[in-house]
Amino acid sequence: MKICVAIIMLVPWLGACQTTDQKDKELIVKEIAYEGKADLKEVSSLLEANADIIEVATVNWDTFSYRPEVKFRIAHSKNQIWLKFYVKEDFILAQRTKSNSATHRDSCVEFFIDPQQDGNYYNFEFNCIGTTHLAYGPDRHQREFVDPEIIEQQIEIISSLGNEPFEERSGGHEWEMTIVIPAEIFVHDDAISFKQLKAAANFYKCGDDTSKKHYLSWNSVGTERPDFHRPEFFGSLVFE
Repeated sequence: MKICVAIIMLVPWLGACQTTDQKDKELIVKEIAYEGKADLKEVSSLLEANADIIEVATVNWDTFSYRPEVKFRIAHSKNQIWLKFYVKEDFILAQRTKSNSATHRDSCVEFFIDPQQDGNYYNFEFNCIGTTHLAYGPDRHQREFVDPEIIEQQIEIISSLGNEPFEERSGGHEWEMTIVIPAEIFVHDDAISFKQLKAAANFYKCGDDTSKKHYLSWNSVGTERPDFHRPEFFGSLVFE
């Protein structure tokens, strides 16, 4: 996996913010022009300069009322999706180091996207040290894992927490993560182009094994119990 390790100073959380819990949100994904190949540090800076910051703040289930502060920026460039997450939470945990392991049990941010709006979606799940879980299918029971070798070759990640596993840490923590997702990782959608694409998607924050279990979403999820694998509750991404 192309994981670069660095300790990065967290930037102020400035910019336009979406904070409402309304359903069926729509987000414009800006296109960023860049000459040459941007490395992860440059991607981070370009997102800071060009993409609005968006909240993942919806608590859908009262039983899990803890709400860490979670925000992200998203853009696309040269047929790559660029993402940057910012997290402030009381406890952090990072035990999983193998691709397609149960990253949702650690301190985890997630990006689910149905690029064709046909009911089949990719679930990108990143723990706080960059371990990635990625599968494809129509629901939580019918998932096909993407080959770990492809994940490790194609997805680029840098986390302010590094990439070494650790037991739970308390006391309050801030971390950020920049991610580059190329079109090639969408292995069930040959020759996909993000330019002018309209996709269904949602963004999440969870931590099943942390001392303050939580399940936040960008777009509201109308289920009785926590369940992120519900594409009928995705919002819309409109790529420039």
